[in-house]
Amino acid sequence: MVRDQLLNYVAAGLFGLAVLHTFSTKFFLNLAHRSPRHAGLWHLLGEVEVVFGFWALVLVALMGVMLDQHHAIAYLEAQNFTEPLFVFVILVIAATRPVLWLVEDIIARCARVLPFAPTLSLYLLCLTLVPLLGSFITEPAAMTLAALMLKEHFYQKNISSRMKYMTLGVLFVNISIGGVLTPFAAPPVLMVAEKWGWDIAMMSSAFGWKAACAVVLNGLLLTLWFKRELLSLPTANQEKNAVPMPLTVVAIHLLFLAMTVWFAHYPVVFLGLFMFFLGYTEAYQRYQDRLMLREGLLVAFFLAGLVVLGGLQQWWLQPLLAGLNSTVLFFGALSLTAITDNAALTYLGSLVSGLSEPAKYALVAGAVTGGGLTVIANAPNPAGYAILRECFDEGAISPSGLLLAAIIPTMMAAFFFLVF
Repeated sequence: MVRDQLLNYVAAGLFGLAVLHTFSTKFFLNLAHRSPRHAGLWHLLGEVEVVFGFWALVLVALMGVMLDQHHAIAYLEAQNFTEPLFVFVILVIAATRPVLWLVEDIIARCARVLPFAPTLSLYLLCLTLVPLLGSFITEPAAMTLAALMLKEHFYQKNISSRMKYMTLGVLFVNISIGGVLTPFAAPPVLMVAEKWGWDIAMMSSAFGWKAACAVVLNGLLLTLWFKRELLSLPTANQEKNAVPMPLTVVAIHLLFLAMTVWFAHYPVVFLGLFMFFLGYTEAYQRYQDRLMLREGLLVAFFLAGLVVLGGLQQWWLQPLLAGLNSTVLFFGALSLTAITDNAALTYLGSLVSGLSEPAKYALVAGAVTGGGLTVIANAPNPAGYAILRECFDEGAISPSGLLLAAIIPTMMAAFFFLVF
């Protein structure tokens, strides 16, 4: 009993170190430049996606020393790694050229209807329509598609650092709240929807329209804010790859995507489907760009580390959530989401018996509202980070820069969820 309690304290301490480490990655990257002899190690510790996996390794090693090897292995086997595996698979499939081609075609058609210049319309739709599509194709897929489009059309055109961070902040917030129109697309909603009986009708009426308003307003205000810079960018090259994209190829990719979403709770199924998908892409390489396997694995490693470390935080998180009223619970969930995955937060909240309906709403609303504050706040964030980070100075995104950029769109989301 004493050893278990000591292990809880150690796990909480390591979790705190991991959070602190995510805010210190630039220190390790600078250390790599100053110390070439061990540059590889410092670069490794400077990778945000590696942080939680590294500290999870430390936790498991200490668990093996404090208890024994069998307890450490039993703890790992007791954890649910479905979400990291799902995010890995959905990121790779969604980032393929046929899927991106289809989404860009839809965006281009919608852009013609908007009363803005083409560049403004494209930027606005990347920050609004694509995040809202996350309610149907899942948030990780929406994040992947939006990040790839923003990278190609804006981040690679030497936009200002200020615009890079503010765009990233709005993207992360809008993805987090854009998935709440349905009960199956946003991880923090998925964790509680079945247990609390939340269906599509309930989600759209209680959360969906508010989220949609916040998403559109966030995207519109940012588009107007950077209107001059956006209009000064070189015109996007409309020429696509020389190889035409057959609709049958697009349809097959969409089928793999849809089946992965449908079987999202069953890793044995969607991983089997993924093996067939890899075979298909190998057979038709002329319709593919490089698959994002490395980026997907890093994101999965990050989330798996978060699962391992987060599994021993229940002892202090759950009592904390149980002792708050609805309004305080909303802001408490919003704040806690910044230092822990919002899906883990809502899951722990679902274990609290006797939560009132207003408290349930406050917990989920606060969790999704704070999902853009840090890279660890929402499961899809590491995917966006992995795609866009090379466009930032020194190939790293400042955690404080992201936090500051996400504050205003987070306040906008909080306004709609609290006032209406």
